[in-house]
Amino acid sequence: MVGVTRTRAAFDGEQLIHALDDERTARGLTWTRLAVELWEQTAVLNARLGGDALCPGALYRTSLRGTMSCQYALPLLRWLGRPPEDFLVGERADVGDARLPEAGPDRQLRWDLAELHAAVDARRRNRELTWAAVGVELHCTPNRLTNLKTARLADMGLVMQITQWLGEPAARYIHATDW
Repeated sequence: MVGVTRTRAAFDGEQLIHALDDERTARGLTWTRLAVELWEQTAVLNARLGGDALCPGALYRTSLRGTMSCQYALPLLRWLGRPPEDFLVGERADVGDARLPEAGPDRQLRWDLAELHAAVDARRRNRELTWAAVGVELHCTPNRLTNLKTARLADMGLVMQITQWLGEPAARYIHATDW
């Protein structure tokens, strides 16, 4: 078996929400106005696809919970202009340049969870590990890992634990897309 990779860094959703709230307050924005600004980041795409704006109530409730899906975190990070690695606590892997991809108003940022799954699977095979062994290293069930192959959403804490385990920036698995 190839050497064990362990990471102690964890994503701190509360820290992200505090940064969001601090910036919102500094700009003199209400939660409703922040929701509008988040929606406007992808105004061209939103006009093409239709749909509803972000719900200020849901945004506020997320601020109280401090946890979120990886896809939900992206507009918040984009608005702040900061990568998710800025919100890791504990011993971090050096992943190099972690900046998020650029995205205009006709694009949104999305995690490619199938690509993340493929990277975990490749590392797992290279190290001759079972999914259960990888789960032990990442402190999660094997099902949470294998489900990434077809998932559209995942917990931000899990995806950041994985990117740290891989020693890669989250941005490698985040793409600007027009859907």
